[in-house]
Amino acid sequence: MDQATHAEHAMTARLPSLNGLRAFEAAARHLSFTAAAAELNVTQTAISHQIKRLEDELGIRLFVRQNRALALTPQARDYLPGIRAAFNDLRLATDRLLRKDNDRVLTVSTLASLASKWLLPRLPAFQAAHPEIDVHITTSTTMVDFKSGDVDAAIRYGRGRWPGLSADWLTADHLFPVCSPALLRGDNPLRTPEDLSRYTLLHSSAGYDDDWRLWLTAAGLPLDISRQPGLSFDMIFMALQAAIDGIGVAIGRSTYVEGDLASGRLVVPFQIRLPTEAGFYLVAPEAAAQSPKLAAFRDWLLASVAAKG
Repeated sequence: MDQATHAEHAMTARLPSLNGLRAFEAAARHLSFTAAAAELNVTQTAISHQIKRLEDELGIRLFVRQNRALALTPQARDYLPGIRAAFNDLRLATDRLLRKDNDRVLTVSTLASLASKWLLPRLPAFQAAHPEIDVHITTSTTMVDFKSGDVDAAIRYGRGRWPGLSADWLTADHLFPVCSPALLRGDNPLRTPEDLSRYTLLHSSAGYDDDWRLWLTAAGLPLDISRQPGLSFDMIFMALQAAIDGIGVAIGRSTYVEGDLASGRLVVPFQIRLPTEAGFYLVAPEAAAQSPKLAAFRDWLLASVAAKG
């Protein structure tokens, strides 16, 4: 046996049981044998046996029980990141192998209102520049699970710090009231922030519940104005459509209203604008962030945002 063959054989001989590693990764992630068993569709006894076998193979204890809770040993904490990364690489490699038209279809997840008001108007330019890539937009209000392999990238709102994900800053928001131009005309026009007490306020939930309260505070106005009878919608684009229709005054976010302001469907009645503390990011798993289709989409989207100023 030559030296290279001997080294390869030695490395293979030291590789622990794959089932044991799967049980260890799942149990370490949940800190529960019961939850790991449910995820892997086996019994708790099977998880216990697999981890015991892995500990025997490695000659290292991996878990300790503390007051009915499960904890990792120091050695297990050092071992876990490499095992987790290896399984993630296996999932991504299998996903690339099995997904149809993997290099042609790009699936992007975002909020329905952001898709409607900000992303979709931009997409024809991307299609013109990259006709070889089909973009599939999916909307959800929940955090994307990239491990499922169903989504390539997401546009996420936050501060840009998500472990294991690459994050490219796209745009930040400012809060300010918006309304139909018709509300600025007529016998009883909207002229000052104090006039808001005479108008129907349009609210949106799904993470934007405090927008009116925040803006009124910045404007030095009574918070009671935000509690007066109004209309509430579960998606911000519905509140904006109600404002376009002249039903009342909505609290706008710059990302969502740029198209309607440019077209004149909405106007900004006051100059008080409140910057938000977070922004929108294009995020993707670090291992897949440099795929050709995603790189093309990211480069185009960042250029599009920069061109808009």
